[in-house]
Amino acid sequence: MAEERQVNRMVLDVLVYTLARIALVVAVTAVIYYGALLIGVEDMPLIVAALFGLIIAMPLGIWALRPLRQRATASVAAFDGQRRADRDRLQDRLRGDDA
Repeated sequence: MAEERQVNRMVLDVLVYTLARIALVVAVTAVIYYGALLIGVEDMPLIVAALFGLIIAMPLGIWALRPLRQRATASVAAFDGQRRADRDRLQDRLRGDDA
């Protein structure tokens, strides 16, 4: 039961971080696209704004989304630690060490 909660927490944390990264790209893309329209650039292709938004959002996300990234990383590390402990217990049992 606790393992299932840990998996659910990990999936939720990683999903929230991923969605926040996507939202950041969309927001930066919108700022670039509509900012270009405001300054008079009439023929700004959306794909160009999206590419610039992606390039700008990558380093910006490292700084702006640090708490979400740290929480997701901690959840993955906790899950991995539990998985390693379970694997070590199984290896001990297979060797006959029933401690």
